[in-house]
Amino acid sequence: MASAAEQLASNLNFSTFAKAEDLKKRLWFTLGALLVYRLGTYIPLPGLNPEAFAQAFQGQAGGILGLFNMFAGGAVERMAIFALGIMPYISASIIVQLMTSVVPSLEALKKEGEQGRKIINQYTRYGTVLLGALQAYGIAIGLESGAGMVNDPGWFFRISTVLSLLGGTMFLMWLGEQITSRGIGNGISLIIFAGIVAALPSALAGTLELGRTGALSFGVIVAVVVMAIGVIGLIVFVERAQRRLLIQYPKRQVGNRMFQGDTSHLPLKLNTSGVIPAIFASSLLLLPATLAGFSNTSELPDWATSIVAALGHGQPLYMVFYGGMIAFFAFFYTAIVFNPKDTADNLKKHGGFIPGIRPGERTAEYIDYVLTRITTVGALYLVFVCILPEILIAQTGVPFYLGGTSLLIVVSVTLDTVAQIQGHLIAQQYEGLIKKSKLRGGKRGR
Repeated sequence: MASAAEQLASNLNFSTFAKAEDLKKRLWFTLGALLVYRLGTYIPLPGLNPEAFAQAFQGQAGGILGLFNMFAGGAVERMAIFALGIMPYISASIIVQLMTSVVPSLEALKKEGEQGRKIINQYTRYGTVLLGALQAYGIAIGLESGAGMVNDPGWFFRISTVLSLLGGTMFLMWLGEQITSRGIGNGISLIIFAGIVAALPSALAGTLELGRTGALSFGVIVAVVVMAIGVIGLIVFVERAQRRLLIQYPKRQVGNRMFQGDTSHLPLKLNTSGVIPAIFASSLLLLPATLAGFSNTSELPDWATSIVAALGHGQPLYMVFYGGMIAFFAFFYTAIVFNPKDTADNLKKHGGFIPGIRPGERTAEYIDYVLTRITTVGALYLVFVCILPEILIAQTGVPFYLGGTSLLIVVSVTLDTVAQIQGHLIAQQYEGLIKKSKLRGGKRGR
């Protein structure tokens, strides 16, 4: 028999959406906020020579700048005020999460509930300011070192660049928080999602143009389309996949009545780490080639030149390291965000237990055992989804936006947003049923 929530979800239709006034307001707010973000990606930095920078960017578009440009919605290519994007905030969040597992005081804050989360979020904001300022200053120095990129180099340009880029990142962080609280879905994820989706039409047009000029054959274009459809289907299947552990609660007596013990499930996602492993692995592996591209290659030692060449995008050694780092970060990040011991302690505190497993330490060991097995499958899935498109990109020159990382972000955020919308519609139906029952009760009373 279906649950009440499942029955309500099956009854959702257009009329239900039309009556959900609060949901429509949230959707309009989300669209307006994302439009503001897209406009900001076209506001250039002051004092920059756009033509000279565009020429320099084209030489590094296949490195880490191209990857960051994808996450920033094209703002890096135009060197706009949103060029740093939301990446400093994501990096600061991950660093703070790592520290909560190492620093006892932060770990205690994490367990204090809402107040502790507010303090941790404040530390994340401070970390965002620090990382954003350092990255912005590095960008300013890099722009000044380029030939003709800056009209008037000096401290005034550096300070204005740091303030502009850092202000853009802080505004995006605030905008993401507003979308989360007043809009639909995770605001930070939607900002990255909007940047990738906005560039998809031009990426598809560029791919078709390569086919028209003969740079890509018709068979390769068909293979890319089939690969993208297959990867999207795989992402949808795996991102919705869960391993549910049966949880039972003992019988309880209230007054003279004995209530039967309840049962529930502990859902463990197949891919707990999401897209974080792919982002980290790509950034770390593309960094050596990008640094070498900004420097004079003839001045590098022979061994350094060989390493840079072997770690070039699409090379076999690059693929091996890329897959290995994705698998490593999948396990590493899962271990940070999910603590089997805390979960087992919470179950024991509320009287829940896994049938056949003793509460406490044995339950933690069993959850860790199951989590390790499904994370192995999730890591293999991430490696496959990210490596297969990378091979096609390296062999054919297809844009970054058709790669596994971008498809993973787009599909995952879409699934999350659809789930959020469905949740609001179900809540709307619940409220309608409650109002009807109150009206019927009032009529019977009269």
